[in-house]
Formats: sequence, C-alpha cells, structure tokens
Amino acid sequence: MVSSILQTEKLCKSFSNGGMQQHVIKNLDMEIRKGDFTVIMGASGSGKSTLLYALSGMDKPTMGKVKFDGREIQNLSNDELAVFRRGNCGFVFQSVYLLENQTVLDNVLTGALIVQKNSPELVSKAKDLLRKVGLSDEDMKKYPNQLSGGEAQRVGIVRAIINDPTILFADEPTGQLNSASSKDVLDIFSDIHKNGQSIVMVTHDLKTALRATRVIFLRDGGIVGEYEMPVYGTDDIKQRRSDLQKFLDEMGW
Repeated sequence: MVSSILQTEKLCKSFSNGGMQQHVIKNLDMEIRKGDFTVIMGASGSGKSTLLYALSGMDKPTMGKVKFDGREIQNLSNDELAVFRRGNCGFVFQSVYLLENQTVLDNVLTGALIVQKNSPELVSKAKDLLRKVGLSDEDMKKYPNQLSGGEAQRVGIVRAIINDPTILFADEPTGQLNSASSKDVLDIFSDIHKNGQSIVMVTHDLKTALRATRVIFLRDGGIVGEYEMPVYGTDDIKQRRSDLQKFLDEMGW
C-alpha cells in the first residue's frame, strides 16, 4: 500500500480584500501519496497556487491542518518553517530567480550549503545533476544572463532537488518557456519522478498535466474531481491525452 506523505484537514485560506474576506480555499481535505506526480488544475482564481503555498509551508492557512510526513506544520513559526522547508521541500517556479552574480554551479551550491556541509562530494553531486539535465561543464561556468530560459529552468530544477526533498513543488514551471524548452523541462520532471521523486505541480497546460499520475481539479477553493493515470510513457500517449481531455471537459475546464 502506497503511504501518504502529506494531508490536509479542513484547510481554509482567506484574504482581506477591501474590508471583505475572500475565501480562496474552503474546508479542503486531501492527501498526497509518496511517489505520485500530482498535478493541480483549475480555472484562474480557483486557488491552485494558494493551495500549493499552504501545502509547502510557504504560507500559513487561516484554519485547518497540514500534516507533512506526519508532522503538523501550520502552527510553526516563520523561522521553524524556513528550517522545515530547507530540509523537506524543493521549489521550482515560473521565474527561476537565479543569483545574477553567481555562476550556474554556485547557484546550485548556494542553496545546498545551507543544508549540507561543503565537501568534494557535494560539488561532485551538483555537477552530476547538472550534466543529467543536459548542461555541460562549460555551461556550469556561465552566469544567468548567459543562459536561455530553458537552461535557466534546468538550473532551477537542479537547485530544487540537490537536497533530496521529500516533495518537489512546482508552480507553472513551463509558463515562460517555448514549446521545445517546455518539453525538455517536462522530460526532466518525468525522469526524476520515475526515479522516485514525489512531485506536486500547479499548471493550466494540458501537455504538462499529461506527465502526472494524478490530476486534482479545483473549483472555488475545493476539490471537484480527481483523475489517475499510469506513469507517463508506459501507456498510449494519444489515448492518454484523449482520456485526460475528456475528464477536464467534464470538469468544465
């Protein structure tokens, strides 16, 4: 039986807007299973990114519980949350936010050194991961302004996974990439998932959602549907696309 590594209980998130309370997430119960590639979808304003931030400890819920690998994190202090995230979460965003005055290799190592000790093994691990995502030793010496959008996002992925996170969180990671770079980045996500990485990703894109093993559809801050698929590449891709499209149509996507 696949174990659950992340659960929410009656999760709520509200924001004050002009003196009125806007309820973005409403009494949401869900779980994320170890080894799943979970994609969260829904219309704009449905609460996708808000949910992702609450699940990962980047934002605190208004009410309810978030249990991460058995530990409740909703009441941790900001400092405690920062330590928790460094040890358990990896993040990939639409914008990569690389440090402009550091090389590709140093950008990866900067985050790793907060958690791990500086050592030849850590440098070797960073280089190995960068090579696995298609970056050469010469690329590792470059600065962010010398990279394409796809190359920068690959660096961001390596930076996110070098500390072996329990869950890799991603928010529209291909949103600013062209179709060729998007495919390259999604292939990397598929590869690291096949190697056992648990992933939770927000997207509005069908091609991206096809990589999932589980799609959760949100509407008005609640889950209105779920759809499960085999690991990407182990089934007929055309049929996979057709079946997922049918589910999304039923959801009113």
